[in-house]
Amino acid sequence: MITRYALFEGSVKDGKTEAFRAAVLERLVPLWRQFPGNTDVRVMFSEDRDEGAPEFPLILAITYADVAGMESALASPFRAESRDVTGEIVAEFFDGRIHHHVTEAREWVA
Repeated sequence: MITRYALFEGSVKDGKTEAFRAAVLERLVPLWRQFPGNTDVRVMFSEDRDEGAPEFPLILAITYADVAGMESALASPFRAESRDVTGEIVAEFFDGRIHHHVTEAREWVA
């Protein structure tokens, strides 16, 4: 299993947190859920952080069975559409940058 994270590093414009979250949930999540090959989509909105830690108001995690599945999703029309919608949402609500990280998961259950 691999997970591709999109880290929204920066801040939501003053007074726009709820509108930002609603736009993500209503406009982006339906697209992300249609990425082919995903096994799950997780959207995490920041509630708190350590003093001095960078701000990540949104972290997106999409998990795939393998790299081929991820590559299929990244080449899909849903991904292209989501990039356009993300650009609109970022322009209206977000100041910062978005960067992606791909991880291989290893899990131990207590």
